[in-house]
Amino acid sequence: MKTEKEKCRLGELYNANYDAELIGERQACNEKCHAYNQLSPSSLKEREAIIRDLLGKTGKQFLIEQPFHCDYGYNIEIGENFYANVNCVMLDGAKITFGDNVFIAPNCGFYTAGHPLDVTQRNQGLEYAYPITVGNNVWIGAQVCVLPGVSIGDNSVIGAGSVVTKSIPANSVAVGNPCRVIRKLEE
Repeated sequence: MKTEKEKCRLGELYNANYDAELIGERQACNEKCHAYNQLSPSSLKEREAIIRDLLGKTGKQFLIEQPFHCDYGYNIEIGENFYANVNCVMLDGAKITFGDNVFIAPNCGFYTAGHPLDVTQRNQGLEYAYPITVGNNVWIGAQVCVLPGVSIGDNSVIGAGSVVTKSIPANSVAVGNPCRVIRKLEE
């Protein structure tokens, strides 16, 4: 029989609400996020150490402004020269992968978790998690919401306030709710 964590990793419906393993992992992550968010902004070495301990993979150069929140941490990978501004939230039931030179404006959210449309399943506390992938050289504007299963291609720009419900190809400027490509960028 599969554990709830195994179901999650396979993209199946799973129950995160009552599973002791997942609850424990989220609690440990919450403690690290709390410690990170309580540090002085000038405590750069301490902040870096907590993020390196929290996330699954980091580049050499990165900065995540406070406050920052995530569910597990170990499912997040950031590339080289990564920057996330204040109030970034990453619900990382599934992998969230960022390439190199990714810049994220304030108040952005990356949500791998979703809930079934079926009311019976939803009321049982079931959810799913699909990975999010952000390529290299991507700029994400303020208050962007990226939903489960989305990929954003290299060199793309996502306009402020966008809700990214479907994947965006490389070299695109995309905006809106739902987010859609409004023009291609020259390579």
